[in-house]
Amino acid sequence: EPIVRTLQGALLSGRIGHAYLFSGPRGTGKTTVARLFAKVLNCQNPKPKTYNLEPDLIEPCNVCYSCREINDNKSLDLIEIDAASNRGIDEIRNLKDSAQVAATSSNYKVFIIDEVHMLTPAAFNALLKTLEEPPPHVIFVLATTEPHKLLETILSRVQRFDFKKISSDQIIKK
Repeated sequence: EPIVRTLQGALLSGRIGHAYLFSGPRGTGKTTVARLFAKVLNCQNPKPKTYNLEPDLIEPCNVCYSCREINDNKSLDLIEIDAASNRGIDEIRNLKDSAQVAATSSNYKVFIIDEVHMLTPAAFNALLKTLEEPPPHVIFVLATTEPHKLLETILSRVQRFDFKKISSDQIIKK
């Protein structure tokens, strides 16, 4: 919940960072939150949501073109990369080239790089160059279970969120 509230605050204030790091154990919702964040960022009609008596939260409409494209895994503006199997410099160069092109039908082009700690050293350096000077229409969400394997220079250019497993009581409450 604290992570969701922080991201919601960024959305409501319009102060969106260009790069985020979601770290934590497997199954804690890193990729799911990244996808939802991308969906709300690009939703054409975000709507208010009452959550724990906080009416100032927003959620995607799930009706607009952008939401439908993301729901159907067809969005050209949400690119998910599994760094465990696409870990080389060529993949990051392709990402860099793709980042230079504006979003096709959305506000932002969002790159989710899952298991980012698996990138090769050369790929990390190529990613670093893109993180240093990102195009204004691009947002990166890096997800990892092992943040200690990331370069300090990468860590210094992202907003970090540490996910934790929730308790059984919290699951029951939800």
